[in-house]
Amino acid sequence: MTEDEVLGVFEACGALLRGHFVLSSGRHADTYLNKSIVSQYPQATTRLCRVLAEKIRDTLGERPQYVISPAMGAIIFGFETARHFDRPFMFLERVRGEFTFRRGFHLPQGAEVVIVEDIVSTGLSSREAITAVRRAGAKPLALACLVDRSGGTAALDIPMMPLARLSIESWPADHLPPHLAALPAVKPGSRGLQ
Repeated sequence: MTEDEVLGVFEACGALLRGHFVLSSGRHADTYLNKSIVSQYPQATTRLCRVLAEKIRDTLGERPQYVISPAMGAIIFGFETARHFDRPFMFLERVRGEFTFRRGFHLPQGAEVVIVEDIVSTGLSSREAITAVRRAGAKPLALACLVDRSGGTAALDIPMMPLARLSIESWPADHLPPHLAALPAVKPGSRGLQ
């Protein structure tokens, strides 16, 4: 699946949006990928996650013993990727602001895992997930994602395997270009919701 085909799935689902968006970082953009819209469509989700599982297998072989995703947005994509990769799946949840394993999830010491994200923007939640996996005594081999929205600038200390890379320009709130300043801002992300 090419990068254009991956982004075509987002567009076909109505998940590649144009307008004025306030990102979780506080910066403003005229393009937004809403992966939650994609997850409404089982065929689209299955197609993307099957390709992501194939990419993991092609890159890492059979090494990963577990697939891990951060809650909440990546759970569906992580589970579906684990299903195609035929590995157990667990997810991380925030407790007092830090990702941790709950609900009886436990990784064996030294277990090799792949972390599956949906969209990587700044890489913050990805870095937090990597830290949580290491804190649990496991070894994160790589981070696989549907789209690297950072255009390759998210700093991770493990390899990243995106299905597509997309550079979306963003601006601080006090330096908006005229085409954004003329539109009302929408905050579509979930970070910071109570």
